[in-house]
Amino acid sequence: MRVRSAALTATAGAALLLLAAPAAPAAPAAPDDARLVAESVTVDPVGRIAADGSVTLSGTYRCTGGSGPVFVSSTVSQSDPSVRYGVGGTRAVCDGLEHRWVNTGTPDTVVLKPGAARVEATVMELRPMGIVPLPSFHARQAQDVTLTAS
Repeated sequence: MRVRSAALTATAGAALLLLAAPAAPAAPAAPDDARLVAESVTVDPVGRIAADGSVTLSGTYRCTGGSGPVFVSSTVSQSDPSVRYGVGGTRAVCDGLEHRWVNTGTPDTVVLKPGAARVEATVMELRPMGIVPLPSFHARQAQDVTLTAS
């Protein structure tokens, strides 16, 4: 009983000391430019289709803290939004600055035509996790675009 009473008294005393101690000052606010560095990817509103069927898509990206290789990938869909075709990939630099990306590729099984399309761009990192690198997504953007003949 004595041990329990002593432990209770010590705990109560510590709680009173914590309540009486002055509050620690709040952490300083982050600099304005640190709050502005958000990861993002954009898609330009116009893409190009060459005579050979290759498609070129472009936009901008911004990412930070990549510990493995990072890429900007893009897909395009036209008549059926549930069917997307890959259009190239670009190596990304995750330094917090805005960069341009341009992907060019020729979808194997479809002929895209000038006109309305849906493009999705993704900034994806292959993070080392043991033996196998696993995908980690930094940013994604889907947008309606116009494909033009070039």
